[in-house]
This record gives sequence, C-alpha cells and structure tokens, in this order.
Amino acid sequence: MATAGARLGGQAARVGARGAGGLCGGVAVFAAVAAVFTLTLPPSPPGGDSGELITAAHELGVAHPPGYPLFTLVAKLAILLFPFGSVAYRVNLLCGLFGAAAAALLFFTVFRTLTLLDTYRLSGSYAGGILAAGVFSFSRLTWQWSIAAEVFSLNNLFVGLLMALTVHFEEAATAQERSKIAKIGALCCGLSLCNQHTIVLYVLCIIPWILFRLLKEKAKSEIGSSMSEILLSQVTNMRTQLSFNIQALAVWANICLTRKDRQSPSLVWLFTGMFCIYSLFFAWRANLDISKPLFMGVVERFWMQSNAVVAVLAGIGLAALVSESNRVLNTNGLQYLEWLSAILFVTCQIYSNYSVCDQRTNYVIDKFAKNLLSSMPRDAIILLRGDLPGNSLRYMHYCEGLRPDISLVDQEMMTYEWYLPKMAKHLPGVKFPGNQWNPVEGILSSGMVTFNLYHFLEVNKQKETFVCIGIHEGDPTWKKNYSLWPWGSCDKLVSSEIVFNPEEWIKLTRNIYNWTESYGRFDPSSWESVANEEMWQARMKTPFFIFNLAESASLPSNVKAQLYTHAYNLYKEIVYLRKEHPVNWHKNYAISCERMLRLQERSADPEVLLSETIRHFRLYTRKAQNDPQLADISVALKHLRKELRSLRNMKNG
Repeated sequence: MATAGARLGGQAARVGARGAGGLCGGVAVFAAVAAVFTLTLPPSPPGGDSGELITAAHELGVAHPPGYPLFTLVAKLAILLFPFGSVAYRVNLLCGLFGAAAAALLFFTVFRTLTLLDTYRLSGSYAGGILAAGVFSFSRLTWQWSIAAEVFSLNNLFVGLLMALTVHFEEAATAQERSKIAKIGALCCGLSLCNQHTIVLYVLCIIPWILFRLLKEKAKSEIGSSMSEILLSQVTNMRTQLSFNIQALAVWANICLTRKDRQSPSLVWLFTGMFCIYSLFFAWRANLDISKPLFMGVVERFWMQSNAVVAVLAGIGLAALVSESNRVLNTNGLQYLEWLSAILFVTCQIYSNYSVCDQRTNYVIDKFAKNLLSSMPRDAIILLRGDLPGNSLRYMHYCEGLRPDISLVDQEMMTYEWYLPKMAKHLPGVKFPGNQWNPVEGILSSGMVTFNLYHFLEVNKQKETFVCIGIHEGDPTWKKNYSLWPWGSCDKLVSSEIVFNPEEWIKLTRNIYNWTESYGRFDPSSWESVANEEMWQARMKTPFFIFNLAESASLPSNVKAQLYTHAYNLYKEIVYLRKEHPVNWHKNYAISCERMLRLQERSADPEVLLSETIRHFRLYTRKAQNDPQLADISVALKHLRKELRSLRNMKNG
C-alpha cells in the first residue's frame, strides 16, 4: 500500500507539473492563433448562412434548423460587449476567438496524451502539440471558416474540449476525480449538441468509452455524392488541408502504440475510432452533388471535425516517431528535429494559405447587398429567395439599418403556416390576404386562410414589388396579369397592362449597379464567386429579355427589328467592356449578330456581323466544352464561314 501511495503521489506530481506546462503552452497557442485570425478577419458579413446567423443573434431570433441557440446567445453577447466594428465584425471576431480556443485545446490534448505515455519518454511534447494545433488551425478550410460568422469554429472548440476532457479523464488518479470530470464532460456534450449536431457522432463514441472506464474502475481498486465518392473526396480534400506527411504521422501514432510495452494506447484508438465512424457516417448521409463547386464548399466544411482528430493523431505520431528513433539509435539528440518538423509544417500551412484566407479587405457580400438595396425604389416590397440575397439583405436591413423603408418578405417562409402569424406584424407596409401562401386558395382544416401570389400582388398594387433572386415555381398564378421585367440581379413584377418601353427600360437598368470586381477572381466554391457571378450576369439580363421579346412571333416586323437592334447594341457594349466576362455572353452575342444579319433594315455591315458571329461562336465553343449544343454550333460555324467567304468574293468580284 505504501508503494502504491508513493506511485500515486509521484504520478500526481508529474501530472501537476506537466499540466502547468500544458496550460502555459495552450495559452501561448491561443494568443498566437488569435493574433493571426484577428489580423485576417473579414470586416463585413461573409456569404452563406453568416448573414442569417448574425441577424438571428442581433434580433434574438431563430436561425434555420437546428436553430443554433447556443451560438445565437453567445453571438448576441459579443454584439453587446465588443465596443468596436460593425455587427458582422464583432461576430466574426468571436468566431476567430473560438477557433483560437480550439487550437489551444488541441495542443492541450496532444500534450497531455503524451504525458500519459510516460514509459516512452513522450511526455510533455510541446512540438507535437504545436504541430497538431498549427496544421489544423492554419489549413485553408479551418482558417476560412474560423474567421467567418458561422457555427463551425464553435464546433471545433467543442471537439477540442471533448478530446481534452477525455484525456483529463484518463489521467485522473482517483475514481472520485474521474466521476467529477465525467459530469463536466456530460455538460459539455449537452452544450455541444446545442450548436452543431454532427458532433453527436463523437459524443456517441466517447460516452461508451467513459462508461466502460468508470465501470471498470468500480470493479478494481483505485490504484489502477454516393458513399464512396464522399469518402474519396474527403481523402482528397484532407490531402490539400493536411499534407501527406501529417496523415502519415497520424497513421504512425496507431502503429507505434500497438507495441505491448506502451501504456494507455486506448486514447489513440478512441480518437481513431471517432474519425472512422464520423467519416463513414457522414459519407453515408451526405446528399449533395459535390461535382458542383458551391455544394463541394458546403460539404467540405463538415470535414473540419475529422481533420481535428487527424491533427491530434499527427502530433502524437510526431512525438512517437522521434521517441522510437531515439530508442533505436540509442540517443536523445533528435528532439531538435521534432521541433524543426513542427515549425516547418506549421510555417508551410501559414505560407500556403495566408493569401487565400486574408479577408481584411473582403467587402464583396457587403457591396452585393448594398447594390441590390440601393437600386430599389422607395417603399418597395422585395420577395426574397435563396441564401445569398436573403441573408445578406436581411443583415443590411436589420443589423445595419439600411433602407428601413423597404419590406423584405421571404418567399419560401411564406409557405410555412407559422411564418405570417409570427412575422406579419413586423411588416406593417405589406398587406397579406391570408395566413399562408399556397397556389390553391381556401381555408385549411386548421382554420388558416391561404392566398396565391396573384392575390398578394393585387392587394399590394400601391407598391412596387420585386423578386430577388427568382420566383417560386410552384405558384404560376401571377402570370394571369403580371410579367417579370429584369431589374439587375432581381426582377420586377409589372402589370401586363403596362406597355414595355425598351429605351426607357435600358436607361433605367444600364448602370443600375456600381460593381468593380473582376470576373472569375474568386474560388468557384465561395459565396463571393456566386455574388460576383450574379452581378456580372445582371448586366446581361436586359439585352436577354429584349432579345426574347423580339423572338415573339406576334410582334410586327418593325418592332422586332427595333428590339433586335437594342439587344445587339447592348450585347456588343458589355462583351467589349471587359476582356474577361461570363462565357455565355459570347454565345448570346453571336446569336444576336446572326439575327441582325437576317434583318432587311440594319445599320451594321453584314461582313462585320458575320465575322463577329463566327468569332464569338468559336470563343464560346473553346470555353464551354460541356454545352450539349456544341455539335449544332459547329455545324452552324461551317455554314457561316461559307457564307462569309461568299460575301467577300461578291465584294471583291
């Protein structure tokens, strides 16, 4: 008993000393990561769900399911307590601090795990902890979503916290201490599930392991796109976020700790099991088409949770590799190599991703929303559709107080029975002819009165109504007496009694936005790319609309000629405005040139029109390899070239 007591006392002393070292190291890691994240914070709302989450926190409302109550309340505190920056910047800063805390917890997890493996002289490996915290925090994926107002950095914090508590539980010297840590862990599990629900897979791994250890202690004395595609994409993504060397170190941690003389390998196996179960389950349940860049960007965010475990295993693996090398070579001189490797890997991560993740000057979503709102006439109604316009416009309207005269109504939400009874009173400038939007008008069994879009427009005739972006396909009743006219990225619902005046509409919409971002400068998977694409395509909507009007068979020939000419001039203007622009502009302009060529009265030279048609069809076929009409365009090009040669021969003859 005396020997056992002495051993426990010695273990407690070692754990206490190393725990202090781990705490100091964790604070240092937090400060370093927080400094980098704060330096690169976006000053305005990022895309995606950020605008919605910030607005929900600002108004103390409810975000999309599962609602994120914990994030909403903490973000509200940050908005109230941080005395500087915009509302969006304050929540971005909060998330950056969450990310830094997650890094500190990963450092702590590795450091204390290696302390448990005392037999192998791995204890207190600062280098391993720094490697884990650094390669995870400064991977492009983690960095990008740690400085944005999203729930993922808080989820990363809980992942690190649960892993750190698991290690702390394992190193506890008494059953009473383990029971105390288990209760704290249970609280943290509950809180984590109030944020990002995917963490339940880690909770389901940790809880049985904790219960097994507790029951085991009671029995002895206190001294003791398809699933395969998602998985393939996850592995491929991991290779870009965490290099092959990092993944190899994670594998080595498992191999090295299978030796029988190693103590407490169960923690490493637990972490490995968490990674495998999470990856398999997520690949099974993920249902987005990851061949599309934007959807890939949505899916990859959930891989941060598994990347955190890989980073921890890599930190343990680095220390294990150095320890094993020291044992084989019978030397202790490789500690410098451990530090050098950790610093090198972390530095490479920062160097590779800093330019991409530096968002200090990113005002893209901010400018997108401001352009849309500033283009609207006074007291307009905007029927919102989609995350980008909906979340960004709501943020500007409610959090920044921009355009209080405008009424924002969500198209999708109006179809839910709870929306209007709760929200109608907050939209005093809008008349609702019922309680729920439904193409079929009537009274439901619950007593709810439904109304269609046509009825909604009729009772709000005194106001101008716009849809941003697009209109709900399920209700075509508006077509009885209304038309959609292009208004930049949005569309205006106009009574069919009003005659379209092309000259007036061109004047209204030609310079509707002040957009200076270059085309194609953003990553296709980013919301900035989506916003940029919308603003560029907005320049094309008026000529596209006018051209389609000209294609109508019911119009007189002189009106057709006028509309074709307007469309041609507008297309020509935008195509030659910038060198880089959307590829579909080439096709549309080429078709417009071809239509002008067939007009009897035209102002342009036929040879010029033919040359332009051929040139822009050719440019389009080079850049749009997936267009199903490529074969037809190639046939048309052959015919047009023959026509051009014939025309030139006639001129020369």
